[in-house]
Amino acid sequence: MTLSVVVPVLLAVLVPLSALSAWVDLEIDDTDRYVAAVAPLASDPEVRTTVADQITDATMQQIDAGPIHDVVRNFLHQAVLSFTTTDAFQDAWNATNRTAHEAVTAALNGNTGEAVTIDLAPVTERIKKNLKADGIPFADRIPVQHTEITLISAERADQLRQTFRLLRAGSVLPAVGTVVFAVLTVVVAGIAARTRAGRPGGEHGAAGTGDARNARDRASTRGTAGTEAALAATALVGLGFALGAVVLRVVVAIARNRVLAGVPAGQTGGAAAVYDALTGSLRTTAWTVLGAGLAVALCAVLARRGGVPAGPWRARRASADGPGHSGSRDCRIGDD
Repeated sequence: MTLSVVVPVLLAVLVPLSALSAWVDLEIDDTDRYVAAVAPLASDPEVRTTVADQITDATMQQIDAGPIHDVVRNFLHQAVLSFTTTDAFQDAWNATNRTAHEAVTAALNGNTGEAVTIDLAPVTERIKKNLKADGIPFADRIPVQHTEITLISAERADQLRQTFRLLRAGSVLPAVGTVVFAVLTVVVAGIAARTRAGRPGGEHGAAGTGDARNARDRASTRGTAGTEAALAATALVGLGFALGAVVLRVVVAIARNRVLAGVPAGQTGGAAAVYDALTGSLRTTAWTVLGAGLAVALCAVLARRGGVPAGPWRARRASADGPGHSGSRDCRIGDD
């Protein structure tokens, strides 16, 4: 009973820890993978709208349009939004995120009081240049500085920094440890069961019973007990991985809600798109591990109940005892 509780619980903790540590090390800290994850967002409607809103709002603070304020704002907003559909915007977006990656990682590893943001200056500069070339009114008033998308507020960032540092320090070591723990669980369970089954006792321990038949019976019993225990442990390991995947998915969802709760209202859509893009690999990992864990657990349970390992022992008994032997004393997994 203890093993059936300890193994799934430990794996339910180790699996999400492993996935998050590897994610921080292999994706968040890697510039190329970071840019590759957020590059498709250049065509995301929420990101395009957020960029257009931020640039338009910053520009309107520089313009005194009087009674036609709304007309000018709508015109400028539409011009900026139209530019976000071009290849030039995609290039500018990629350049922005490549530059922003260093700032993002520095903010997550820096001092308190720093929000995690994407500085839109490269995008804004490209938009301003192209709109001026097209003769768009007021394009020359677009400010290049101080236009950004907030990903994590300063308060939330302060709460997450220590966690990120620990995950970054762990790197892929928790994942390696989790795999080693799972393998050892299965191996040790099988060895322990074989050892217990091979201890002297009962009819096999009585005097005069050390003949070849009893030796084969003891070997068969040890082998079957070891296989049955290994299959039971495999089922527990599979269940533990599945539980860990569920925990990982829940953690990602809760973190998403907490992070977005601190983002300014006008930037929530863009921040949500960036968050979802960066955590996409975690969600994929969660579903993959969940499916694999349940499949492994189910196969182990079916193999254990079906007595799959009995075949080889039966073949050995049949070849040793001859065709007339009934084999009624064969040990099969699942028979008590």
